[in-house]
Amino acid sequence: MTDRPNVLWIMADQLRFDYLSCYGHPHLHTPHIDALAARGVRFTNAYVQSPVCGPSRMSAYTGRYVRSHGSTWNGMPLRVGEPTLGDHLREVGARAVVVGKTHMTADAEGMAWLGIDPASEIGVRVSECGFEPFERDDGLHPDSARQNWSAYDDYLVSHGYASDNPWEDFANSGVGEDGDLLSAWLLKNSRLAANVPEEHSETAYMTDRAIAFMEQAQEDGRPWMCHLSYIKPHWPYIVPAPYHDMYDESHIVPPIRSAAEHDTDHPLMQAYLKARVCQSFARDAVREHVIPAYMGLIKQLDDNLGRLFAWMDKAGLSENTIIAFTSDHGDYMGDHWMGDKDFYHEMAVKVPLIIADPRTGAEATRGLVSDALVEMIDLAPTFMNALGCPPKPHVIEGRDLTPILHGAGGFSRTYAISQHDYHWSDMARLLDQPQEHAHTTMIFDGRWKYIRCEGFRPVLFDLHSDPHELTDLGASEDPDHTAVRTRMEAALLDWATRHHTRITATPAVLARQKKAAEGGILIGFWDEKEFEDNTGIAFDDLTPVGRS
Repeated sequence: MTDRPNVLWIMADQLRFDYLSCYGHPHLHTPHIDALAARGVRFTNAYVQSPVCGPSRMSAYTGRYVRSHGSTWNGMPLRVGEPTLGDHLREVGARAVVVGKTHMTADAEGMAWLGIDPASEIGVRVSECGFEPFERDDGLHPDSARQNWSAYDDYLVSHGYASDNPWEDFANSGVGEDGDLLSAWLLKNSRLAANVPEEHSETAYMTDRAIAFMEQAQEDGRPWMCHLSYIKPHWPYIVPAPYHDMYDESHIVPPIRSAAEHDTDHPLMQAYLKARVCQSFARDAVREHVIPAYMGLIKQLDDNLGRLFAWMDKAGLSENTIIAFTSDHGDYMGDHWMGDKDFYHEMAVKVPLIIADPRTGAEATRGLVSDALVEMIDLAPTFMNALGCPPKPHVIEGRDLTPILHGAGGFSRTYAISQHDYHWSDMARLLDQPQEHAHTTMIFDGRWKYIRCEGFRPVLFDLHSDPHELTDLGASEDPDHTAVRTRMEAALLDWATRHHTRITATPAVLARQKKAAEGGILIGFWDEKEFEDNTGIAFDDLTPVGRS
């Protein structure tokens, strides 16, 4: 054990917080993730900064809110010059490596404007969220003959799984009774076994690649942060044998929803319910067909993490590696009559977060369950602290979680914030909502969840009296609810108007501004005595410019 540990940051795409046994799922047992929680801190109130992959991840990788970094939707490039966790860690000699998914889209126009070659060292870092791409694989592209950023397709071919699109035909398709290849993009095929052995699936492959990186890193000797980012259990919902039939309808938790939600008069919520994915998952038959596959994907993930953790124990890495486990957002799975993600109910915007810190300072918090209100952007400053990077409050908007991990106290947050840009969606089209108004913002104080819906009335939930968020109080005429809405709107305005773009305001720049008078720049002083009385600086000590 050293004072400067490595960091393994595991993210599982679209994993609900309540689909792990340590978070209370009654049928889906995840002993390896549970064991990680037993030797670390499990957070029960961790919120992402957007309920969509791309902007959520860009917030995680920058430590900044969506309104600050500007990447508001999948495929919206993170602008050149936006500082990332990888950039900060490199300054202190640590490697920042990605194995798996980022959902990053490079700012090609910005690089061209600045004359940056995308193939250059700087160009690659700008294109990969600041990470060193040991193995990037975003998946989710069935129309690509070869994933141009991943070796997974070539890996499949090398093991005899050859086609024009191995990712689609093997990892994300099944085989029917008559031998036909059936795509997992169609929900009806979710219960088939994936057309690839488990040991060659995406989850197993990325686990192997993480081990390969750590083997290399042991030889390299530099401290590192490895972002192991699994594509699953994100759709397409299909999993290899034996996980494809481990679960059935008897293991499905009943949906959280009410008739009042279905009959809502809120235009935006009505538009959500009319969207194709919500129409599908509102049907019980779809839930019953897809959820067992989703559970199988999570069980497979847990088994592979058990394999990874056992390897780390044997390699001597566990005693010097902080392990963080989380997700970029959840999945509705028919709750609230909805599917996929894209809004702010707990199953979409709250995520699992477990951090196991092997340092002696964390001995007292092993097995701790923390209900502190935390955000995904808090991981960046936490990892920076662990790897010896000085605080950067002029850039980082998240808050270091080390006081919680080490039982030191002093961590507090009043609100969590999340944002969504839905200009691309079925909802915007149904409402004829223009791009500049097609956005929502959630602010949550641990009890009241207030959602500002541009162009429409707000949505409000009281999670104390209504923990399942079945009753929208956004139009309630109760004076208490009116007062809450006023308070939350004011808090949202306060947050929105804070500084968030002056990322060049380094301590050195701020110090120069404070020393302006010493350099002879005198604004508003009547005479030498007034200057000396207000600054404590002798006028005769100024530069000739200042005395002129």
